[in-house]
Amino acid sequence: MWWKVLLIWLLFMVGAILNGTLRVKVIVPFTGEAIGHIISTVLLCAIILSITWYTLPWVGLGTTLQAWVIGACWLFLTLAFEFGVGHFIGHHSWTEMLADYNVLKGRVWVFVPLITFLAPWWMAHVRGLLP
Repeated sequence: MWWKVLLIWLLFMVGAILNGTLRVKVIVPFTGEAIGHIISTVLLCAIILSITWYTLPWVGLGTTLQAWVIGACWLFLTLAFEFGVGHFIGHHSWTEMLADYNVLKGRVWVFVPLITFLAPWWMAHVRGLLP
């Protein structure tokens, strides 16, 4: 089961990269940075939920606890990737990367890891896959 969980997370990364490309090339030039950030965040959350919706039956969840553990695994992988690549490869400062999580300044990126964590439980619940 865990190789499937990892493969699904890799699909998230493909969706995130495509979403980022769309944001930079199309959304931000059309809407500006602030609105583009919000649109891109909502779009990525929809991508994560859609991928989870379609792939979760393939995983074969047995318990609610498994859904929460999968969500925690996806959250850990996502944050490790985001901050690891951002800092060590992109050479961004921690302050710069954390700025996307400042909801008080209109940055709503915090919803991406939140949805990533909740997606397995939420989609399994909605689809009736859990007892």
